[in-house]
Amino acid sequence: MTNRTVQAPWDGLLLDARLATLTDNGQPYGSVEDAAIGWKDGRIVHAGRAADLPGPAASLAREVASADGAWITPGLIDCHTHLVFGGDRAHEFELRLAGASYEAIARAGGGIASTVRATREAGEDALFDAALGRLRRLVADGVTTIEIKSGYGLDLPGERKMLRVARRLGTSSGVEVRTTFLGAHALAPEFAGRPDDYVEHVCEVMLPAIAADGLADAVDAFCETIAFSPAQTRRVFERARALGLPVKLHADQLSDLGGAALAAEFGGLSADHIEHSSEAGVQAMAAAGTVAVLLPGAFYALRDTQLPPIEALRRHGVPMAVASDLNPGTSPLLSLRLAMNMACTLFRLTPEEALRGATVHAARALGLADRGTLAAGQRADFVLWPVRRPAELCYWIGGTLASAVYAGGARIA
Repeated sequence: MTNRTVQAPWDGLLLDARLATLTDNGQPYGSVEDAAIGWKDGRIVHAGRAADLPGPAASLAREVASADGAWITPGLIDCHTHLVFGGDRAHEFELRLAGASYEAIARAGGGIASTVRATREAGEDALFDAALGRLRRLVADGVTTIEIKSGYGLDLPGERKMLRVARRLGTSSGVEVRTTFLGAHALAPEFAGRPDDYVEHVCEVMLPAIAADGLADAVDAFCETIAFSPAQTRRVFERARALGLPVKLHADQLSDLGGAALAAEFGGLSADHIEHSSEAGVQAMAAAGTVAVLLPGAFYALRDTQLPPIEALRRHGVPMAVASDLNPGTSPLLSLRLAMNMACTLFRLTPEEALRGATVHAARALGLADRGTLAAGQRADFVLWPVRRPAELCYWIGGTLASAVYAGGARIA
């Protein structure tokens, strides 16, 4: 891009662009040709036809540049990750390829428990350095907002450590980080055989302390036969509600325990995974406005065969978000765009559904109304893609397509 500096009120203006605004303007992808995007103080002030600019470009912005015909989309939003963790679980990958199931590995002391040991042993700086490298990979492929869960500490010091690292990643990277407390991820080793006592500890000790520290933006739980029952999950959600924290849920991934309906009952931001969710669960989500977060990376890594109820979600108008589920055990996936490709290939989403899932609906899954589309007043998070059509974001398998990534009007990649 060729730049020229002028004295004007806007911070920046890109001309010669094509916009996938993802607004409801009647065009596929909300597309606008012969377009321009301008921003000031971290907010979009113009996202539309260049012909509709309120004056000559040189008089509008301090920095004016050409996008050279690139497509510009909203910044991608990864609304479900476990980005902060110690160690890896490559050995379990080998075990699964040899025939061991996820449940069998978990019951033998592997799975989440093995990452808990590694995370507890790791220092805060070591966790930060490792997570920052992973975050940079996501940003390079278009991510500007990310959710990061705890859940590998399973005690108050460990959970606090993870959430502090997550907050620190946000302040140091230019990416907005939303944090989620996932103390009810697995049974802590100190509470072996006493799941109800652990849930009591989560509700009466950990959650109030995390809330008082301001370390969590939401609360999550893993409602599953190998994790926590619906009754135990309900206790966590009731405590979260009393503390004023919104909830979301790992729901119906391995079996249908009614997790989607439970999340909806509490006005959950999202129900995630939902491979086994019933029609009734989908209807409950639709009534509550709960977003379905699809996680094709875990589906792929676990070689699952039970598809999420995509047609039911469409039929009932449930928004479908797409996320990486980046974690060391079941989705070691370092590209949200690759998750979008998987959502198309494995779950049969259209490329436009997948892109909206990683922008518009992902923002909603995090309770954020100020991003996910290109429109005046929205946060100036956007990505330049030198492609011929937006479908290429889902078409190409792997690689890095983004030529520039902006968050809050500042270029971060």
